[in-house]
Amino acid sequence: MTILDKIIADKKVEVALRKQLFPFAYWEASPIFERETISLTQNLRNSSSGIIAEHKRRSPSKQNINSSLSVLDVAKGYEDAGVCGMSVLTDGKYFGGALEDLNIARAVTDFPLLRKEFIIDEYQLIEAKAHGADVILLIASVLTREEIKQLSTAAKSLGLEVLLEVHNLAELEKSIMPSLDLLGVNNRNLKTFEVDLHTSKTLAEKIPDDFVKISESGISNSAAIIDLKKYGFEGFLVGENFMKTQNPGASAAAFIKEIEDEA
Repeated sequence: MTILDKIIADKKVEVALRKQLFPFAYWEASPIFERETISLTQNLRNSSSGIIAEHKRRSPSKQNINSSLSVLDVAKGYEDAGVCGMSVLTDGKYFGGALEDLNIARAVTDFPLLRKEFIIDEYQLIEAKAHGADVILLIASVLTREEIKQLSTAAKSLGLEVLLEVHNLAELEKSIMPSLDLLGVNNRNLKTFEVDLHTSKTLAEKIPDDFVKISESGISNSAAIIDLKKYGFEGFLVGENFMKTQNPGASAAAFIKEIEDEA
C-alpha cells in the first residue's frame, strides 16, 4: 500500500465520521455559505507572475516544513505580496492542516482560496464552501472519470471553480471535461515523491487552451517559471519554497519581483 492509498483510506473514514457529526445542513447554515466566490482563473489570466502560494505545515515526504507560523500572518503576507491566490492544506493527519485554517485565511484576505484536500465526496465541497473556499482540488489519480464528472459538476453548482490535478497522460485523457476550469500538472510522483519539471513540459501540449494550465511542485526559482511559461502555463503553485522561510509573504514578494524583472 502506497502513502497515497493510506491517505485515501483514512480520508474515507474521516469523511464518514464528519458526516455523522456535522450534517450537510450544518455547513449550509454557515454565514459565508452564500458569499460570491472570487475567480482564480481570471486572476491568473490577468497576472504577470501567476503565483499561487501555499500554506503547508508538513508533508509525508518532508515531515515538518514550518509549524511555527500563524496562518493569519501567512495569508496576509501572501496577499500583500501580490500572489494570485492561496492554497490551503486542510488535511490534518498527513499535512498538519485544518478547515479552520481556511476560515482564518478567508477572514483576513480578499483573494481566491483553494481548498487543497483529497476530495472523494460531495460533502467535502459543502465544507469548502462553508469555510470560504473559491476553488477546490480534484486529484485524477484517486478518482474515476465518473467521480470527476460528479464532483466537478457539484462544485460548479456551488459556484466553486475546479482545479483538476494530473500526473501523466493517461490521467489527463480520462479527465478532460467542460466542468473543469483549471488543469494542474503535478511534477511530484505521488508514489515515489520524486519531482521532475519535465512532466509539465511533456503534458503541456496535450492540455486544451480552454483551461488555465498550472504547474505544481518543485518550482523553486524564477527561471523555472520563465521556462514553463513558454509551454503555455499561466499558474504556478509554490508552497514549500515560501513556507520553509520565516516570512513566506516576504519570500513570495521577492520571488514575484524576480519573475517580473526577468520577464
